[in-house]
Amino acid sequence: MMTKIKIDSEYITLGQFLKASDVIQTGGMAKWFLSEYEVFVNGEQDQRRGRKLRVGDKIDIPNYGSFEII
Repeated sequence: MMTKIKIDSEYITLGQFLKASDVIQTGGMAKWFLSEYEVFVNGEQDQRRGRKLRVGDKIDIPNYGSFEII
């Protein structure tokens, strides 16, 4: 099942998304999480915590779930 994450701005960064989706507890954990786990944005692996996610983007994190930005 895909979890939907609603944003109220033009975009959200991958680091902000990880915190908003409760994958990590603090923003400071983003760099560590991205270096330890595979994160796929629209089917491509990405480790940039500053990656801009916009409405319609899909994020898959094995063992954590699938998410869609709405």
